[in-house]
Amino acid sequence: MPKLAILGGKPAKTKSFPAWPIYDERERQALNEVLESGVWWRTPGTKTLAFEREFADFHQAKHGIAVTNGTHALEVALAAMGIGAGDEVIVPNATFVATASAVLFAGALPVLVDVSADSFCIDPELAEAAITENTKAIIAVHMGGRPADLDQLTAVAEKHGIMLLEDAAHAHGSEWRGRKVGTFGAGGSFSFQASKTMTAGEGGMIISNDDDFERLARATHDCGRMPGEWFYDHFVYGSNYRLSEWQGAVLLAQLTRLDEQTARRHENGRLLDRLLRDIPGITPQSHDTRITRNGQYAYIFHYDKRAFAGVDSARFVEALEAEGVPTQAPYPPLHQLDLFTSGAYRDRLSGAQAKAEHAFLDDAFPNSQREAWETVWITQNALLGDETDMGEIAAAVGKISDNARDLL
Repeated sequence: MPKLAILGGKPAKTKSFPAWPIYDERERQALNEVLESGVWWRTPGTKTLAFEREFADFHQAKHGIAVTNGTHALEVALAAMGIGAGDEVIVPNATFVATASAVLFAGALPVLVDVSADSFCIDPELAEAAITENTKAIIAVHMGGRPADLDQLTAVAEKHGIMLLEDAAHAHGSEWRGRKVGTFGAGGSFSFQASKTMTAGEGGMIISNDDDFERLARATHDCGRMPGEWFYDHFVYGSNYRLSEWQGAVLLAQLTRLDEQTARRHENGRLLDRLLRDIPGITPQSHDTRITRNGQYAYIFHYDKRAFAGVDSARFVEALEAEGVPTQAPYPPLHQLDLFTSGAYRDRLSGAQAKAEHAFLDDAFPNSQREAWETVWITQNALLGDETDMGEIAAAVGKISDNARDLL
């Protein structure tokens, strides 16, 4: 029986995965054009404006607003939605902190609800149960690129007269029933941080089909200016969230690869589903038939240590990485972050809301706990490999399964 690499054996992975980020002469030429133009600022520039339009077109949206990062995309979107003091926004407990901190930045309360056990996306029934007279919106996070249940979530939002915002930081190019995510609610937010499936190191985007939302979001991201008005007129609250021409240029080049790369990640993700589901203790993140494309920011599977001789997930990940398979850490549950356990989140609230008991923080959140401590995330660049690479990933997991007792 082959010896585990972590114990001195030969790794299961025989060739390297594609490096990330991927770039070529397209990025070099785009950056050089900005350099030589002397127009490095977004306002008179053309690159970021072109990127906004092309990214929105790709995602079947009327409007695109490029901003400095994915967190700011959420902040600007919430401002355009009119979220403020005393409001509540329902947020999945399993997500990156920015989904909740953006709500706090608006002065509103993020009401945390658990995710579904198989998708690790927000549970629509729990979201509906958390709605109160103060609820103004639900944020759906498309975890790992897998779309949340947009049929149920849009129905809940319409039924209760509240807004839906899609946090699509993981989901560039993902589709629900053939329609790109980010277009089902008031708006959708994206991130171009270094690990994302297209990147300029940092950057963000808001897309929408709502003209009023777009007008307010664009004003918010540009110091409160309104399109077509005098430069020094400022009509609403705003700040400087503008993306630079440098990043707009890089992202225009990155966008040319997104469709092909997303198709490959989706195809390899479904191949891994088939290869891994036969290994005892491994359960891939669910794939709903309504998902016509998964952008696969990460390939996520649940790890049951009972099928691996009781080896905890941290030790399993060490062994998997030693076999040559790259991973990244899952998100810890929001309710367990010091931001919430210390009460520091209250500093962003006001009035009665700042002093009230927030009972949801005492919930058990069992599925968020599963996501945090019992899942393994394989990085998106691994899914840009070929069929042999996927077979070697499965072989690595199978090898650990066969030798699990050696890890004790």
